[in-house]
Amino acid sequence: MAILINENTKVIVQGITGRDGSFHTQQMQEYGTKVVAGVTPGKGGTDVAGILVFNSVKQAKVATGANTSIIFVPAQFAPDAIYEAIESELDLVVCIAEGVPTLEMIKIVTYLRDKKTRLIGPNSAGLISPGLSKVGILPAMAFAKGKVGVVSRSGTLTYEIASHITKIGYGESTVIGIGGDPIVGTNFVDCLRLFQEDKQTKAIVIIGEIGGTDEEKAAEYVRENITKPVFGFIAGQTAPADKRMGHAGAIIAGGKGTAVEKIKAFEKVGITVIYEPEEIVTKLQKVLS
Repeated sequence: MAILINENTKVIVQGITGRDGSFHTQQMQEYGTKVVAGVTPGKGGTDVAGILVFNSVKQAKVATGANTSIIFVPAQFAPDAIYEAIESELDLVVCIAEGVPTLEMIKIVTYLRDKKTRLIGPNSAGLISPGLSKVGILPAMAFAKGKVGVVSRSGTLTYEIASHITKIGYGESTVIGIGGDPIVGTNFVDCLRLFQEDKQTKAIVIIGEIGGTDEEKAAEYVRENITKPVFGFIAGQTAPADKRMGHAGAIIAGGKGTAVEKIKAFEKVGITVIYEPEEIVTKLQKVLS
């Protein structure tokens, strides 16, 4: 079975009337995702691609029974959109916006602790359970229903590595882009726990990058709790120190958060490290054939 989203997921699009919101709404619909409502304050009663727009998340949830939201609003407005979705008691909220202020995210993560809502992102490409539902901006052609769980801080590397998994016929159970900002709502450990519990998932791929210590924490969790084969890739192996590379969270500071440190942490606990995306093919074949 898939984790977090499936064929019964009902999605609200916050910011549906914007350029990105309207475009990706149609992409999700074409994939088969049940997009049941849009939300843009002040534009209630209009529609986008046949989807009714409401003024608030609460109105949309009451009218449609939605349990998930995806947020396509600029970073400065994203915190308010996240709070609105949490207060409406949705099960899952996915935030695409990059650059949500870190202090705001600290407040949001603290606020979430006693709430039922799970937040993916910000700065997330979303997630996909192939053949069932897509909530995000992931290109559908890279994925196929299968048995490898993928969790990633990167967007494009997710597509590339997943496409190799797809081509050799293993496919993916669920793929999750947790987001590349310094503070995110769902981390590697959260996803590892879910993949360990999922019977469909036979192997797990972690796509990390320089900066922070989330990969090291994931390695410790793998050592103590994961019984399935785990593969790891770290982006930014040639990145210079003290320079931000791509994501806001991808910065090496004070000698911490380097690719070397993260790779050592993976190897220490038995995670199979891949150094080039295409290496996942032979590594997986040795375990899953």
